[in-house]
Amino acid sequence: MRFGWKIVLGSIIGFFAAACGSVGGVGGGGIFVPMLTLIIGFDPKSSTAISKCMITGAAAATVYYNLKLRHPTLELPIIDYDLALLFQPMLVLGISLGVALNVIFAEWAITILLIILFIVTSSVSFFKGVETWKKETKLKKEAIRQLEFVEDTVEEAVEEVEDKPHPGRPISAAEAGTNQSKKEEVSVIENVQWKELGLLVAVWLVVLGLQIGKNYTTTCSVTYWALNILQIPVAVGLTAYEAVGLYKGQRKIASMGEAITHWRVHQLVLYCAVGMLAGVLGAMLGLGGGFILGPLFLQMGIPPQVSSATTTFVMTFSASMSVIEYYLLKRFPVPYALYFFGAAIFAAFVGQHVVRKLISILGRASLIIFILAFTIFVSAILLGGVGIAHMIKRIERSEYMGFENICSYGA
Repeated sequence: MRFGWKIVLGSIIGFFAAACGSVGGVGGGGIFVPMLTLIIGFDPKSSTAISKCMITGAAAATVYYNLKLRHPTLELPIIDYDLALLFQPMLVLGISLGVALNVIFAEWAITILLIILFIVTSSVSFFKGVETWKKETKLKKEAIRQLEFVEDTVEEAVEEVEDKPHPGRPISAAEAGTNQSKKEEVSVIENVQWKELGLLVAVWLVVLGLQIGKNYTTTCSVTYWALNILQIPVAVGLTAYEAVGLYKGQRKIASMGEAITHWRVHQLVLYCAVGMLAGVLGAMLGLGGGFILGPLFLQMGIPPQVSSATTTFVMTFSASMSVIEYYLLKRFPVPYALYFFGAAIFAAFVGQHVVRKLISILGRASLIIFILAFTIFVSAILLGGVGIAHMIKRIERSEYMGFENICSYGA
């Protein structure tokens, strides 16, 4: 591995992409892949594999950063483990299907799908950010009015009893805030929901084993399809366990507050289907599923901090699974992968720290939503541009641009 201007420029772009991707909960793959292809000069397959390494590094660093953090308003972890249980298994299952569809679908179809999907999700996220910004502004004005009222009340009370000691004097806003302040950080052992984490890791290990086994079988053989089908009961089983618990009221997605107390069957089915769709589209486009899950969680009423943390937590499982598979298949040069993996970890820590400070100072969690929308929009431009350029070259060379047969692909 040799350092040159390409590596330096790629590192700078990758740093900002990883920082924004970790904060927004989208990973940053939509920027990593074009950077690795156009600037560093890797082929598309190696770029996708190294991009997954960077996504895994940024996601793992973000999860580590969030393990001690609490929900912004409730006495809960900032990572919603019940939300992860509902979506992660279906996301992993969708990735398995998406890998096959990536082979079958024509490149032009994938490019068009990517552009449309990214523009829609970035627009939805942007308008959600504007809506949240307006709510925050309204709350700030109300807080200022209340603070002024409390100060006036305290001043009047002090004037009345300034010569008389009174044990029951009014408590100032500052004192009330001090007395009622909740912990922003606790120990990892206290903050992690170990049972739910164990279930998620178990599904990850089983599906990973099946995926690795599938890579060493003949495509479309009986063993190949058997290993594919065996993933269904594993993933659906865990999601069904969570969904049934939500429906019966035995479990709840507490980070939503009182937004939903009674879940309907069609709601749960729809959310599970969207989770699987996120995996399918993510695998087809060579990205994580955060660009769908992030905006969806926000629409569900999940606070931006919790949405970002939970999306990144879920993506850690899917991205790391891809990295292990790519490593076993020798799809990427290890020195470059380790370098960009480390750079992404550092960028994620910096991004989380800076944005958390900004939110604390400005009191605007909507910054996370705007970063999410910005990252998705930039990804749409870069990936869409690269895809269109490839299409033009293939048209000029009169290459076949139709759909492929997965059983004969690469034969």
